[in-house]
Amino acid sequence: MHFLRPLLRPSLKWILAVAMLAIALPRMAAAEALLLIEADSGKVLQADNATMPWYPASLSKLMTAYVTLTAVKQGRVSLDTLITVSPTAAAQSPSKMGFRPGTQVTVDNALKMMLVKSANDMAVVLAEGIGGSVDGFAGMMNQTAQKLGMTQTSYVNPNGLPADGQITSARDMAILARAIIRDLPEYEYFVHIPSIRFGRRVTANFNKLIGRYPGADGFKTGFICASGYNLVASATRDGRRLIAVVLGASSGRMRAIRAAQLLDRGFNGSGMTWLRPSLGSVDNLVPVDTTPPNLREEMCGGKHKRPASDEDQEDTVASSGNGGEGGMAFFATGLQAAMPKPSELLALPAAASEPVIVYTGPTKSGAALIAATEADSEKLQPVKRGKRTRVVVRVNKPDAAETKSDSKTAKGDAKPARHANAKPDAAVAKPVASKPAAKPAAAAKPAVDKPAATTKPAAKPKAAAKPKADAKPAS
Repeated sequence: MHFLRPLLRPSLKWILAVAMLAIALPRMAAAEALLLIEADSGKVLQADNATMPWYPASLSKLMTAYVTLTAVKQGRVSLDTLITVSPTAAAQSPSKMGFRPGTQVTVDNALKMMLVKSANDMAVVLAEGIGGSVDGFAGMMNQTAQKLGMTQTSYVNPNGLPADGQITSARDMAILARAIIRDLPEYEYFVHIPSIRFGRRVTANFNKLIGRYPGADGFKTGFICASGYNLVASATRDGRRLIAVVLGASSGRMRAIRAAQLLDRGFNGSGMTWLRPSLGSVDNLVPVDTTPPNLREEMCGGKHKRPASDEDQEDTVASSGNGGEGGMAFFATGLQAAMPKPSELLALPAAASEPVIVYTGPTKSGAALIAATEADSEKLQPVKRGKRTRVVVRVNKPDAAETKSDSKTAKGDAKPARHANAKPDAAVAKPVASKPAAKPAAAAKPAVDKPAATTKPAAKPKAAAKPKADAKPAS
């Protein structure tokens, strides 16, 4: 049997390596939910934690868009309908347009701002304009979700800002994306606008695949600390459209890389697909009955100081993931080292395109649109603040004690008189003392209200002869 040992040792090492890989893969996948389906058939091509409950963040705006555009299609409102920014909408957290209450925008412009810039205030504007209130619109969102078969989804608000009852799953997001493609083909362009321009400010779509990944044609991003970076993305090649869902990625860049990897696998196939069992249709995926993972500490705790906004500041920390987990990804993706290609692709600038102009007020075109754009540009001009000059003057004052003396002079008469007499030596040494000398004139005015003020200066000249004794109370 001794002659078998050299043969068994490599096998044992391989078994141990596979066992460690099997243990590590679930841990790696536990922080993310991944799903890839065919848009037409709903066939599932890959699913990892696809039915795990998750916080949707700004992916909620896809349902806001679906409900709004359904109302437009049914004739209840039009894209030209004017809706007004309420104080509630204006008070939303960033990312937002930042319009003042009372500002009016069309449904068309509000949708573009919401879907490209992920503007939380525009989501509330649409909700109040279509549903009458945030709560009323949330009820419409939940009814629509149930109708579409999104059994793991519930909504509390239209923008996805943190709320305990705002829950979804990768499965349900894929179902919603299919519904937008199937039910609203004439309005689908809203989910793949490369960029918008408001005044002189241009905002690129937060979905980094648009303009970079071949065939990319939708949908939406999302981020809050509890959910991590989320993305629903679609792409079409040779007439075949795929939908990828990524929940819980570590950065905006990484969620795009993950989605590109999924789409690559779907379009290119894999030599080992015959080993994988059929996963059926997205509607038939079995939900997991548990609570959503909370990634707050991982995403925003410690040294991570991220704003609760979908505006990813080109966070490339996780782009080095082809180091630590890249080895795991190599095995998990059917022996395809796909990481370098998407990461290099997404590092390129987006394809050139003309930004879609958005503006406030009623629908405009031609010269009126140009004038509206110029007017909006004026609104974006930085406000000149003269106070900064005043601050510089205050900092350059010769003596901090003088500042204190001036502030006390405004409060009463007894105090300035005390300062003038308490430091006679400073008055001689510094010409600044001319100010306290001028201010006792003001002391004559309140002399009627505070007659006692005249007694204090008379009592303190004796102390003035002992400057060392005065120095102690001053401390």
